[in-house]
Amino acid sequence: MQLPNHGANPQNVYGQLGLAMPTDVYDFSENVNCAGPPPFVEARWRTFYPLIQRYPDPDGEPFLSKVASFHGVSKDSVLLGNGASELFSVLARRYENKRVIVIHPTFAEYERTLKAANADVVSVIVEDVLQYALPMDRLFAEMVEADALIICTPNNPTGVLPKMSELTELIAHGAKVQCDLIFDEAFIDWVSEDFSLIDSVVENRHVIVVRSMTKMYAIPGLRLGYLVACPEIVATLKDMLPHWNLNAFALVIGAGCLDEKDYCTNAIAHATTQRHWLHEFLIKHGCQVTNSVTNYVCFSLPQSNDPDDFFTYCLAKGIVLRHTKNFKGLDGRWFRVGMKDITAMSRLHSCLEEWFNTNKQG
Repeated sequence: MQLPNHGANPQNVYGQLGLAMPTDVYDFSENVNCAGPPPFVEARWRTFYPLIQRYPDPDGEPFLSKVASFHGVSKDSVLLGNGASELFSVLARRYENKRVIVIHPTFAEYERTLKAANADVVSVIVEDVLQYALPMDRLFAEMVEADALIICTPNNPTGVLPKMSELTELIAHGAKVQCDLIFDEAFIDWVSEDFSLIDSVVENRHVIVVRSMTKMYAIPGLRLGYLVACPEIVATLKDMLPHWNLNAFALVIGAGCLDEKDYCTNAIAHATTQRHWLHEFLIKHGCQVTNSVTNYVCFSLPQSNDPDDFFTYCLAKGIVLRHTKNFKGLDGRWFRVGMKDITAMSRLHSCLEEWFNTNKQG
């Protein structure tokens, strides 16, 4: 079963499988805030129009200053990107022909961009995604010969937050063996800034933290992300990026988003309620479910259920899940489900209920 390597764009899934696309489709394969962008974006949209007539600020203002203030770091410690994807592409160039460890299951884009830069990628798999303990001994040993280690925290696609104690141990070890630590915190704002490792950048010059504005603020079409690192790393990476890599709309809207505290609180509350409900529902029906802390869950079916049959059954009902065929360590047996609005979650419930009733374990 050949499928797209990313969530969203459900028409591609139906097209590649040769299936007729239902009139009503609910896309659970992407994990963007179901509330949509903060209300100020639509309310002020016409005021943004004049920005189209001039070049964006070459330094990325006002977003650059806003990010620096938000995290309490200097502006020369922040690099802005056309989405986190651009930042991972430029990071891959930093490690061209070098050795980089990637912990799986995880976002496939890390490995794709690293291999395009001829990096030597070492794949380390977390065998038990339910308990999700990092294989620390293996990582310590591999880091001795590696130039960098990439960790997604919280993890995508499982939604699990690695233990802070383990992450700080890896940071300390990285300093000893001269191995960079790259933390992808695309979903950390669904938990709390208390779990971010940005504060550790000041004292640990080998730590790089990448953030995305896409997920929480529901602005994937604007393409906006940033990383925080020591000024020397930021300066080197900035020289690899094109001028005006960010558009003026993204810079202004992104700056406004970082003021939206109530919006974020409400989004987290909704996602948490729906996640807990779905977790309990799936457990009740014999599924294995990861201990996600984000706006998505990852689950596997009872052994008697065929994953491919289940996936196509859901598609026929207009329910698009995120497959895991391109996630090492999950290999298509698991599914990721983004939390959506009440109407969509109700449709998901009906679809799953029908499937489990038809495929009861004997």
